[in-house]
Amino acid sequence: MSAQAGDAGTPAELLRRRVAGDPSRPLVTFYDDASGERVELSARTFDNWVAKTANFLVDGLAAEPGTRVVLVLPPHWQTAVWLMACWSAGLVAEPVDPEAFGRGGAEPAGASGPYILAAAQEVLDDVLADEVLAGGAEEVVGLSLHALGGPLADCPPGVTDYAAEVRTYGDRFTAPGVAPEAPALSVTKTTFSGADLVGAARGAVEKWELDARDRLLVDMSFATLDGVLTGLLAPLASGASVIIQRNFDKAALDRRLTLEHVTVVAGTSGPNAESGSPYRLP
Repeated sequence: MSAQAGDAGTPAELLRRRVAGDPSRPLVTFYDDASGERVELSARTFDNWVAKTANFLVDGLAAEPGTRVVLVLPPHWQTAVWLMACWSAGLVAEPVDPEAFGRGGAEPAGASGPYILAAAQEVLDDVLADEVLAGGAEEVVGLSLHALGGPLADCPPGVTDYAAEVRTYGDRFTAPGVAPEAPALSVTKTTFSGADLVGAARGAVEKWELDARDRLLVDMSFATLDGVLTGLLAPLASGASVIIQRNFDKAALDRRLTLEHVTVVAGTSGPNAESGSPYRLP
């Protein structure tokens, strides 16, 4: 196991140790094959976005420790940022796959009390039309996911535009004392504490034999524990880097494996596509 994980008890502590130990090397690289977008974030840049988003949640939306945040977002670097911002502020993240929501298969936390709702532009109208989902939200935030950080193309009444607001917040976040045992993630009807997530990340690092030399290519939703582990926490705990794909174009795979020096593949682009489990390249 990488020393990066150390004795960290929460995901936010994993990030702090990564930034302290290796701030300039890439942590997250993002590809959208539909738009041709490629974004690369070092640990320091990723941490700045996390801090801005956490400040936005706490100071802008009055989120308090324990507040639930439902994320109807696709695989994206901003989804990873929102997850870590929630954990930094002691909030409970509940990622929902937009594709599952569109098919009526998502079951958000509508009956579990008020929450903050964040949704991608592409599903925002459908989300707002869902009386159960939008009806329980105290705040609704729309994400354009624009390559250059542009605002929403059309911001409906009552919706806060993330891109327009987040840049005004500071890139340092004074984290509250978040207990490792506090709830942090709710997926597939199961809630995990920060300690659970760190423990699962360490287990994944050992199982997949990851270290700081690895580059993981991931094509998985964040709406499952495996997606969260492969797409963010296991790379963070091991010192590795992650490449998140969206709208995967199979024709681009071979070149991407070479260009990005990929060592491990997880999700629909890998040999273990049916299970999604990571596969180490020979």
